[in-house]
Amino acid sequence: MKKAVVASGSGGAGGLGRRSPRRPKAVIAMSGGVDSSVAAALLKEDGYDVTGIMLKLWKGDDINNASGCCSLSAADDARRVADVLDIPFYVHNFADRFEETVIDDFRTDYLSGRTPNPCVRCNQWIKFGTLLDRARALGADVLATGHYARVEDRGGHRVLKRGVDRNKDQSYVLWMLSQSDLEHVHFPVGPLEKTETRTIAESLGLRTARKPDSQEICFVRDGDFGRYVDEHISDAAHPGPIVGTDGDLIGEHRGFGHYTVGQRKGLGISLGAPVFVTSIDPSTNTITVGDRDDLGVGAMRTAEMSFTAAAPTSEIRTLVQYRAHGEGHPAVLDGDLVVFDTPVEAVAPGQSAAFYSEREPDLLLGGGIISETAPAAARV
Repeated sequence: MKKAVVASGSGGAGGLGRRSPRRPKAVIAMSGGVDSSVAAALLKEDGYDVTGIMLKLWKGDDINNASGCCSLSAADDARRVADVLDIPFYVHNFADRFEETVIDDFRTDYLSGRTPNPCVRCNQWIKFGTLLDRARALGADVLATGHYARVEDRGGHRVLKRGVDRNKDQSYVLWMLSQSDLEHVHFPVGPLEKTETRTIAESLGLRTARKPDSQEICFVRDGDFGRYVDEHISDAAHPGPIVGTDGDLIGEHRGFGHYTVGQRKGLGISLGAPVFVTSIDPSTNTITVGDRDDLGVGAMRTAEMSFTAAAPTSEIRTLVQYRAHGEGHPAVLDGDLVVFDTPVEAVAPGQSAAFYSEREPDLLLGGGIISETAPAAARV
């Protein structure tokens, strides 16, 4: 574990525009949580001239809520942590950019019957897009966050690996980082277990030390996703038919935007045996359900593919993770086509697929957005 950081009056003079000739400059994206708080402390311990920045992603009154981030109280937590660490702290207003990219994409995907991951899009377009560009333009050497992932130098290039704490690993949502991005990003808590992170925060007297982890989508008020769909994606909130895989009518849903592929609970039907959402058809406002065997996927295609180094020029073996806290599944990646060794379950278009090395399972190769799937029984 890192040694405790001494947060006395020795650091942090000046903003992004002032750069010490002796110390590299780091911008840390502070969310008001314990992970980014400790990341800031570790950067200072490592000799960086650290500036904390919180992104204001909400308009008007704060959105949240139950998530623990993206609120005025979170900004207050981050500011007080910066005071303890004696580093400058600023709030940058990215609300318009966030709405025009992440939120609009989220709503569009749900209207298309897809299951988007807004955290991936926020990393792609906001944190490691707009913020990284701004930090570099203002003279920062690195942009750091509180993600549980690791960047290492290897043979003249940089690689991205899972965080040491597999229960908190967040490399899955970082598949879009390119080699040029990795040259400028840093994840100070990636080598730590979460318990170590909290211990460091407590040793420094940081108010975020025991703060619960954020869980909900930051722009969904109070974590009430059903209400969000009804209020903001109303075209996906009209009742429609639930049918079986044979096309027979089984019941009525309350709007396809309330469902995702693989869902079992909350369907409002009772057939004497568990059934799952197997597909969503927005064009007919129809939800199809089936048994567990009907969830099997043998192959899928991905779009918007990105790799941390050069893209493969021929097919490769890989481990594919398609859920934020799921496991890697052995597969062959050939261009945009993924063929699984054995069928997998409940793969939803719109989700991210992260590709890891089969030989070195902690090594992230890249990823993409799942565009379509093929049933396990289909020939590829």
